[in-house]
Amino acid sequence: MSAGQTAVLIAAIACILAVVGLLVAIRSLRRQVRQLADVADDLRRQTMPLVAEAHRVVDQAATEMERVGAVLESTESVHSTVDSASRLAYRAFANPVVKVLAAKAGAAGGMRRLTSGSPGPSGTRTTTNPPGKHSKKAR
Repeated sequence: MSAGQTAVLIAAIACILAVVGLLVAIRSLRRQVRQLADVADDLRRQTMPLVAEAHRVVDQAATEMERVGAVLESTESVHSTVDSASRLAYRAFANPVVKVLAAKAGAAGGMRRLTSGSPGPSGTRTTTNPPGKHSKKAR
């Protein structure tokens, strides 16, 4: 056998070994791909119900947010109405209440002067106390 034939024989054996190695690698890769596909199917089966549940929860949350928005609008409306009514009541009752309080204070002062016998604005006594009786102190 010549050197050229030996080289061809060695190259042929190397190619056969390479092909066998590639076939083993391909077989191993196919097994791994099959296992990966099985894992993906299991994952899909487990996650699909979870995704459906998440969609349902998001829909419920959106519905609740709409309700909360409606409640907030109603609350703002009630707040505005109460604020307006409060301002109206203040305007309606502030002046008469001040007048009533002023009249009450004036009447109370007048009653104290009448009952205590203190001098009036001109300096004269409006009433006299009987002898032995002391005048009541104003409270």
